[in-house]
Amino acid sequence: MRRRRVPTLPLVVAALVVAVLVAGLWVGGRHPGWLPGPVRDALVGDEDTRVVGEAIDKVHDTYYREIPKDRLADDAIAGIVTKLGDRFSNYFDPQEYRRFKQTQNSQFSGVGLQVSGRPDGLRVEAVYDGSPAARAGIRAGDLIVAVGGRSLAGVKQNEAADRIKGPPGTDVRLTYRRGGRTVTKTLERSTVTVPVVASQLRSQDGCKVGVVRLAQFSSGAHASVYAALRRLEARGADAFVLDLRDNGGGLVTEAQLVASAFLSDGSIVTTRGRSVPERTLRATGTPVVPKAPLVVLVDDGTASASEIVAGALQDRKRATVVGTKTFGKGVFQEVVELSNGGALDITAGQYFTPSGRNLGGRGVSRGAGITPDVKAKDDPATARDEALDAADKALGPACRR
Repeated sequence: MRRRRVPTLPLVVAALVVAVLVAGLWVGGRHPGWLPGPVRDALVGDEDTRVVGEAIDKVHDTYYREIPKDRLADDAIAGIVTKLGDRFSNYFDPQEYRRFKQTQNSQFSGVGLQVSGRPDGLRVEAVYDGSPAARAGIRAGDLIVAVGGRSLAGVKQNEAADRIKGPPGTDVRLTYRRGGRTVTKTLERSTVTVPVVASQLRSQDGCKVGVVRLAQFSSGAHASVYAALRRLEARGADAFVLDLRDNGGGLVTEAQLVASAFLSDGSIVTTRGRSVPERTLRATGTPVVPKAPLVVLVDDGTASASEIVAGALQDRKRATVVGTKTFGKGVFQEVVELSNGGALDITAGQYFTPSGRNLGGRGVSRGAGITPDVKAKDDPATARDEALDAADKALGPACRR
């Protein structure tokens, strides 16, 4: 049986095509200006993309000190997002994105503190049970003024907090003021799980009030809210307070599910964007507390997903809103992962409450927010929580029916 001869001409042509393609890719990557226009566009993208890559190359090759290309690329992406003029949009480099995902899962590596920014440092607002900070004796009200011997005066809150965070098992030295004393302690960082929900049972004029405080709308937060509501019901709660003060939001789907704990059907929020289809999220499942009197407690730190829940319950006449005007954020973000391990957290659209309200301002500016039905504000200088007391009183008449 004779072997069939394989023609050599097609093989030669194929080899030449591959060689030209490889050469074109090499030239296009290193010297795109040498290529004819159509070939250049096919191999290295359009002119705008090419110019960005060219600028990064030129800075890397020409600047008086060497800067890694990956850092230049990070800075270029961050610059694009900054130029949007949108404080809600962010670029996370790979390291920042890993921390962001930990936060969304209610975990981070640090010492277990909730803090707020002050001109001279970080004020401790809460210390998580069982955390390194709790074991070291740090208390709410302490003022952290230095980390690792470096002053925090004038440092932005996020940057100051990042100095405290770090890999589990590593040490961090904190200097804090308490009254007239200054104390320095070294703590060992660990993985800290943020308690998303806290609950308590209070009494107001013979009415048992179950209070559920939600810290953020992280993944699975609704399940913790449902469990807390059921425990309070089992203890005899007649009415409920959903405390969303200082809750800056989180996942829109979690907002839908938390609102569904109190609503049996109907609209909760409608989202609209240029690149995403209009969508109305409705109450789903069987509500945990379908009819019991309800107050939603808010303040100027109540934002985004928190405003979705408060706005839906107010529009649907399901709850009385007590507190101060909310933040006023009427836009939502989508996280778009990038090939370098980083991500864009980019404003993708606006949301609207069941009555059609958008709580933000024009575009991404801060807007009117939610106006409470009953105005109340906590005085941090007192031991009492005046806003929570006002929520109890607002429930009193409903409890006695």
